[in-house]
Amino acid sequence: MAFASLQRISTRMPSISQYSRSIITRSTATSTSSSSSSTSAKVSDRIVKLFAIDFEGQKHEIIGLSGHTLLKALTNNGLIDPASHRLEEIDACSAECEVNIAQEWLEKLPPATYDEQYVLKRNARNRILNKHSRLGCQVVLNHGLEASPAAGGNPALVVVSYSSHDDSSGRVRAVDT
Repeated sequence: MAFASLQRISTRMPSISQYSRSIITRSTATSTSSSSSSTSAKVSDRIVKLFAIDFEGQKHEIIGLSGHTLLKALTNNGLIDPASHRLEEIDACSAECEVNIAQEWLEKLPPATYDEQYVLKRNARNRILNKHSRLGCQVVLNHGLEASPAAGGNPALVVVSYSSHDDSSGRVRAVDT
Protein backbone atom coordinates (compact mmCIF):
# COMPACT_ATOMS: atom_id res chain seq x y z
CA MET A 1 0.00 0.00 0.00
CA ALA A 2 2.74 2.43 0.96
CA PHE A 3 4.75 1.43 -2.11
CA ALA A 4 1.87 2.33 -4.42
CA SER A 5 1.58 5.70 -2.69
CA LEU A 6 5.28 6.39 -3.24
CA GLN A 7 4.98 5.49 -6.90
CA ARG A 8 1.93 7.74 -7.33
CA ILE A 9 3.75 10.63 -5.68
CA SER A 10 6.74 10.28 -7.99
CA THR A 11 4.58 10.23 -11.13
CA ARG A 12 2.21 13.02 -10.12
CA MET A 13 4.81 15.52 -9.02
CA PRO A 14 7.02 16.38 -12.01
CA SER A 15 8.37 19.41 -10.14
CA ILE A 16 9.87 17.24 -7.40
CA SER A 17 13.66 17.57 -7.13
CA GLN A 18 15.91 14.95 -8.68
CA TYR A 19 17.21 14.00 -5.22
CA SER A 20 13.70 13.44 -3.85
CA ARG A 21 12.79 11.44 -6.93
CA SER A 22 15.87 9.23 -6.46
CA ILE A 23 14.99 8.66 -2.78
CA ILE A 24 11.43 7.67 -3.72
CA THR A 25 12.71 5.36 -6.43
CA ARG A 26 15.37 3.87 -4.13
CA SER A 27 12.81 3.34 -1.34
CA THR A 28 10.34 1.76 -3.72
CA ALA A 29 12.95 -0.56 -5.25
CA THR A 30 14.31 -1.61 -1.87
CA SER A 31 10.86 -2.15 -0.39
CA THR A 32 9.57 -4.02 -3.42
CA SER A 33 12.53 -6.41 -3.51
CA SER A 34 12.39 -7.08 0.21
CA SER A 35 8.61 -7.54 0.31
CA SER A 36 8.57 -9.85 -2.70
CA SER A 37 11.14 -12.21 -1.19
CA SER A 38 9.56 -12.56 2.22
CA THR A 39 7.13 -10.74 4.43
CA SER A 40 9.40 -11.32 7.43
CA ALA A 41 12.77 -10.33 5.97
CA LYS A 42 15.66 -10.79 8.35
CA VAL A 43 18.58 -8.44 8.70
CA SER A 44 20.88 -11.38 8.00
CA ASP A 45 19.27 -11.67 4.55
CA ARG A 46 20.29 -8.07 3.79
CA ILE A 47 23.97 -8.37 4.76
CA VAL A 48 26.48 -7.42 2.07
CA LYS A 49 30.19 -8.00 2.72
CA LEU A 50 33.16 -6.21 1.18
CA PHE A 51 36.78 -5.42 1.92
CA ALA A 52 38.22 -1.94 2.37
CA ILE A 53 41.85 -0.96 2.65
CA ASP A 54 42.48 2.07 4.83
CA PHE A 55 45.05 4.81 4.25
CA GLU A 56 47.64 2.82 6.21
CA GLY A 57 47.22 -0.20 3.92
CA GLN A 58 45.27 -2.30 6.42
CA LYS A 59 42.57 -4.53 4.95
CA HIS A 60 39.19 -4.46 6.74
CA GLU A 61 36.11 -6.60 6.23
CA ILE A 62 33.14 -4.26 5.97
CA ILE A 63 29.57 -5.30 6.53
CA GLY A 64 26.74 -3.25 5.07
CA LEU A 65 23.07 -3.80 4.33
CA SER A 66 21.52 -3.98 0.89
CA GLY A 67 19.73 -0.73 0.20
CA HIS A 68 22.21 1.25 2.30
CA THR A 69 24.99 3.33 0.80
CA LEU A 70 28.68 2.49 0.67
CA LEU A 71 29.25 5.65 2.72
CA LYS A 72 27.01 4.32 5.50
CA ALA A 73 28.84 0.96 5.50
CA LEU A 74 32.27 2.63 5.67
CA THR A 75 31.08 5.01 8.40
CA ASN A 76 29.45 2.27 10.48
CA ASN A 77 32.68 0.28 10.32
CA GLY A 78 34.85 3.21 11.44
CA LEU A 79 36.71 3.92 8.19
CA ILE A 80 35.14 7.33 7.60
CA ASP A 81 34.55 9.93 10.30
CA PRO A 82 30.76 10.25 10.70
CA ALA A 83 31.03 13.90 11.77
CA SER A 84 32.45 14.90 8.39
CA HIS A 85 29.77 13.08 6.37
CA ARG A 86 26.43 13.71 8.02
CA LEU A 87 24.37 14.22 4.89
CA GLU A 88 23.74 11.78 2.07
CA GLU A 89 22.02 14.39 -0.08
CA ILE A 90 23.65 14.98 -3.44
CA ASP A 91 22.78 18.70 -3.26
CA ALA A 92 24.73 19.11 -0.01
CA CYS A 93 27.62 16.83 -0.99
CA SER A 94 31.14 18.23 -0.97
CA ALA A 95 32.66 15.04 -2.45
CA GLU A 96 34.48 14.17 0.77
CA CYS A 97 32.96 10.71 0.41
CA GLU A 98 34.67 10.19 -2.95
CA VAL A 99 35.70 6.59 -3.50
CA ASN A 100 37.29 4.77 -6.38
CA ILE A 101 35.72 1.43 -7.12
CA ALA A 102 37.72 -1.54 -8.40
CA GLN A 103 37.01 -2.29 -12.06
CA GLU A 104 35.31 -5.66 -11.52
CA TRP A 105 32.69 -4.09 -9.24
CA LEU A 106 32.45 -0.79 -11.08
CA GLU A 107 30.86 -2.64 -13.98
CA LYS A 108 28.17 -4.04 -11.64
CA LEU A 109 27.06 -0.59 -10.49
CA PRO A 110 24.61 1.64 -12.33
CA PRO A 111 26.37 4.54 -14.08
CA ALA A 112 26.91 7.74 -12.13
CA THR A 113 24.07 10.23 -12.44
CA TYR A 114 24.58 13.67 -13.95
CA ASP A 115 24.41 15.19 -10.44
CA GLU A 116 27.05 12.79 -9.12
CA GLN A 117 29.39 13.56 -12.04
CA TYR A 118 28.83 17.29 -11.52
CA VAL A 119 29.72 17.09 -7.80
CA LEU A 120 32.84 15.04 -8.54
CA LYS A 121 34.03 17.47 -11.25
CA ARG A 122 33.20 20.54 -9.15
CA ASN A 123 35.31 19.25 -6.27
CA ALA A 124 38.16 17.75 -8.29
CA ARG A 125 40.21 20.92 -7.91
CA ASN A 126 43.46 20.57 -9.86
CA ARG A 127 43.45 16.83 -10.32
CA ILE A 128 42.09 14.61 -13.05
CA LEU A 129 39.25 12.28 -12.11
CA ASN A 130 39.51 8.70 -13.22
CA LYS A 131 36.66 6.47 -14.33
CA HIS A 132 36.68 4.67 -10.96
CA SER A 133 35.67 7.79 -9.00
CA ARG A 134 32.23 7.63 -7.39
CA LEU A 135 30.56 9.23 -4.39
CA GLY A 136 30.15 6.78 -1.51
CA CYS A 137 26.87 8.47 -0.63
CA GLN A 138 25.47 7.54 -4.06
CA VAL A 139 26.67 3.92 -4.32
CA VAL A 140 23.83 1.71 -3.08
CA LEU A 141 24.82 -1.75 -1.88
CA ASN A 142 22.98 -4.81 -3.15
CA HIS A 143 23.51 -8.57 -3.33
CA GLY A 144 24.33 -8.36 -7.03
CA LEU A 145 27.68 -6.91 -6.02
CA GLU A 146 28.75 -9.92 -3.95
CA ALA A 147 31.52 -12.14 -5.24
CA SER A 148 30.62 -15.75 -5.82
CA PRO A 149 31.91 -18.34 -3.32
CA ALA A 150 33.70 -20.00 -6.25
CA ALA A 151 36.01 -16.97 -6.37
CA GLY A 152 38.18 -18.23 -3.52
CA GLY A 153 35.44 -17.96 -0.92
CA ASN A 154 36.19 -14.29 -0.24
CA PRO A 155 33.19 -12.12 0.64
CA ALA A 156 34.77 -9.19 -1.21
CA LEU A 157 32.51 -6.84 -3.13
CA VAL A 158 34.45 -3.67 -3.51
CA VAL A 159 38.09 -3.19 -2.69
CA VAL A 160 38.81 0.41 -1.75
CA SER A 161 41.54 2.32 0.01
CA TYR A 162 42.11 5.92 0.95
CA SER A 163 43.40 8.16 -1.77
CA SER A 164 47.08 8.53 -2.36
CA HIS A 165 46.77 12.31 -1.91
CA ASP A 166 49.54 13.71 0.26
CA ASP A 167 47.06 15.27 2.67
CA SER A 168 45.36 11.92 3.57
CA SER A 169 42.05 13.63 2.93
CA GLY A 170 39.99 10.55 3.63
CA ARG A 171 39.04 9.89 0.04
CA VAL A 172 39.27 6.26 -0.99
CA ARG A 173 40.51 4.62 -4.17
CA ALA A 174 40.51 1.20 -5.78
CA VAL A 175 43.19 -1.37 -5.20
CA ASP A 176 43.25 -4.37 -7.48
CA THR A 177 43.70 -7.68 -5.69
